[in-house]
Amino acid sequence: MLSPTLEPKPHSEQALRLLDAAMHEFADRGFDAASVREICKRAGMNVASVNYYFGDKERLYIEAVKRAHVCSAEGPFPDFPPDAAPVDMLRGFIAVMVGRMHAPASPSAMKLMMREMADPGKAAHVVVQEFIQPVAFRLREILTALLPDRDPAQVLMVRFSVMGQILFYRQNRPVAELIFGKEPVDALGLEMVTDHVTRFTLAALGLGEPVGGRR
Repeated sequence: MLSPTLEPKPHSEQALRLLDAAMHEFADRGFDAASVREICKRAGMNVASVNYYFGDKERLYIEAVKRAHVCSAEGPFPDFPPDAAPVDMLRGFIAVMVGRMHAPASPSAMKLMMREMADPGKAAHVVVQEFIQPVAFRLREILTALLPDRDPAQVLMVRFSVMGQILFYRQNRPVAELIFGKEPVDALGLEMVTDHVTRFTLAALGLGEPVGGRR
């Protein structure tokens, strides 16, 4: 249960130092094993600073996970006119998400996000509500417009497929580089990946030409 203390001050220089140190510690050790003393040592601050800026260890953890997501969620979604074609909206959505997946992110931020999403804990509900759910609902609106007569369960699986393609380029990048080499993976730029994911999705839905050529 969160302590009813002061609201966090994540925009102050001192709070940011604590959050960056906390990302490293929580990413390496998880919430239970992480040491507040070690976090403060990394940040060059005293232990009382955690209580002052965040209230307690749990709130510090939640804010650290949120910061990890913010660091990799740059780029607003475009505003489409009311008469925009669903295909154009889908491509715009994919372009923003691919941009986010290609944006530089610290290893600690990525590790912390993956740890929390793989084993949802104290920060999962907040992160889902503030970061993931709005994205999921935006994609749902686009695919519902694109596939108005499809079964909702099928549309849900299509949403999973679209996001799975996009997330691969971040979550699996280190392994892909080990397999294929860094240079070929780096060569897969934003426009190329955006075009591929869009065309692959439309082809799978029977709304575009097969990827790789015509039938």
